[in-house]
Amino acid sequence: MIAPPKWTDEQLDAERNKAREIFRQERMLEPLEQYLETFEHYQGVVEDLLETTIDLSNLNETALDVLTNEDLLYAFRYLAGPPVSTDDLKVLAEAKLSHKQLRKNPDMVKRLVEVILAGLDRRRFPWVSDNREATAAERVSAVLASASLIATSRLSTSRRSESKDRQETLVQEALVRAQMVKVATRPIQTMNQAPRPGEFCRETELGSRKADFVIGLYDQRLLALECKVSNSETNSIKRLNNDAAAKASRWLKEFGENNVVPSAVLSGVFKLRNLLAAQNNQSCTIFWAHDINTMIEWIQSSRN
Repeated sequence: MIAPPKWTDEQLDAERNKAREIFRQERMLEPLEQYLETFEHYQGVVEDLLETTIDLSNLNETALDVLTNEDLLYAFRYLAGPPVSTDDLKVLAEAKLSHKQLRKNPDMVKRLVEVILAGLDRRRFPWVSDNREATAAERVSAVLASASLIATSRLSTSRRSESKDRQETLVQEALVRAQMVKVATRPIQTMNQAPRPGEFCRETELGSRKADFVIGLYDQRLLALECKVSNSETNSIKRLNNDAAAKASRWLKEFGENNVVPSAVLSGVFKLRNLLAAQNNQSCTIFWAHDINTMIEWIQSSRN
């Protein structure tokens, strides 16, 4: 069996700098229009929310209308400072957000409102805590600040999702070009359940942890592959060491080093120290999205 590549400090440093430069260029070329379109949409939504609730003074009475409207519900969560995620809102209010449940359970609606009002951003909505009407200037300021907050959050989430999707598409297309066959996703608890040599599957439970790709190498081993995009050196610890490399350790324990090769395809910004730790201490083989052919060449070498 041919060992997976292990890179020197200099090689990892050179490739991470290439990945950083690609990331920088992509971010600089992103159109401003995407942010402005999102901002303008949610500017209108926040205006509708304030109008519906009479500047939040009538929130309890209008809550059902707000919570059963997708856009208004989204803006509703951003009334708090910091905003409350959907999952946190459901837990904190001990509530469900289905329209059916909301309509038949007024107490649940009341709890949802109480959670948001308890965390209401008093900088954006000072008139609520002062128990007075909003001035025109305060209303405009609150709408603009809220729309900016939502647009920034939506764009950040979209960036992460789109980057990961592009990376996974890149990997799949490279595997298909190499004449590997995509097969149905299935839970894999034993080697007999895994893709055969020359096959791969997407998004599957490999042992106790999910892998983005499970690839059948030609020497009967598995390449367990994670796709990771990082937008900062700090974030790279979470994406690489705490996630991909942590999975590598688990897969090696569950399947054995003769059966599985844990790996990660990386894009974005990574700290050299974290790359070295993942490779040398956590047994995670590193490939780069900008040099995906190196991964394909190594997969093909497993025929020998």
